[in-house]
Amino acid sequence: MPYAEIDNLPPPVRAHLPLHALEIYRAAFNHAWTQYAARGPLERERIAHRVAWAAVKHKYEKVGEAWLPRAYD
Repeated sequence: MPYAEIDNLPPPVRAHLPLHALEIYRAAFNHAWTQYAARGPLERERIAHRVAWAAVKHKYEKVGEAWLPRAYD
């Protein structure tokens, strides 16, 4: 189930990430969803969410309750 819009992302994701991180999450999830099409539906979704979080964590770090851009970007 690729996400057409940021507003379609799961509420826990939308509630905690800044806009740019949400864009990264959505793009990475949708790409992984396509890449792992041969997997079973539950595994495919699980992998896509893990890939999306990894993409966000590549650009952002959590400091306290806030997600801040990593210094090296």
